[in-house]
Amino acid sequence: MAFPIENKLVVAVSSSALFDLSESDKVYNECGLQEYRRYQEQNIDVPLGKGVAFPFVKRLLSLNEAFPAEQPVEVVLLSRNSPETGLRVFRTIKHYGLDISRASFFSGESPYKYLPAFNASLFLSASERDVKNACDAGYAAGRVLDSEVMDDVQDSELRIAFDFDGVIADDDSEKIYQEHGLQAFHLHEAATKKPLDPGPLADLLIKISNLQRLEMERMKEDAEYRRKLKISIVTARNAPAHERVVNTLKSWGVEVTEAFFLGGISKDRVLEIMRPHIFFDDQMSHLDHLRNVPAVHIPMGIANEKR
Repeated sequence: MAFPIENKLVVAVSSSALFDLSESDKVYNECGLQEYRRYQEQNIDVPLGKGVAFPFVKRLLSLNEAFPAEQPVEVVLLSRNSPETGLRVFRTIKHYGLDISRASFFSGESPYKYLPAFNASLFLSASERDVKNACDAGYAAGRVLDSEVMDDVQDSELRIAFDFDGVIADDDSEKIYQEHGLQAFHLHEAATKKPLDPGPLADLLIKISNLQRLEMERMKEDAEYRRKLKISIVTARNAPAHERVVNTLKSWGVEVTEAFFLGGISKDRVLEIMRPHIFFDDQMSHLDHLRNVPAVHIPMGIANEKR
């Protein structure tokens, strides 16, 4: 009997986030649907290349191997392919040994409406339209940006990095900064100690933190176990605005491995050293110059109202 999906961390991914579909997309855009179907059928046993989200997904699923009794992670494929053209995607999943058994194929339609059915805490896609549809409907979704796929098979650690305002927490403080400037922002944050309300990825962070807690318990029982998860906050906040970040995370019962309060220092200076397998931010100005960091844009809140 399948383990209840309500008890798991569920991440929904599109085939465009998980695999490299650049050649397939070229065939579709230049030759049309019928030729695309023929191309996929002719190449059904040729594995697709790894996509930007592949290293993140592979390492996330490896936690099921570390905790076979709990099986705490589920990755669900939501694809615009038809069931027939999706056969190549499933064979590619098998080729890479990914533990993904749940999938839905929508024959060109956007899959966002079905996210609640899978209890997904996050939807990842390379499609800007699909991500925007999901966000507009109130679901946590992010657009995977083009970058170099870095999948060092010797590296079993999973490093996940988050921006704070507009991503983990809501953007109420960000609104003060946008409307009244940096000095007003610092004065407000210094005077306001109460935790911020959850942002679009708060549920994801809390569930990832629960996985980290599983690892800590395992380390107490097994001295040889090496922790896989590393959670980092990388924010433009600095003192005195850092205190509200700490208070917010504490109120949710979340512990992170690292926190960087950069105060205007470019985030890429830290991220290039950290080498996260995925980084979430709501501002394209922080992401559009990253080349060697798997980045995800969360297109919600005040930072994206003019886009």
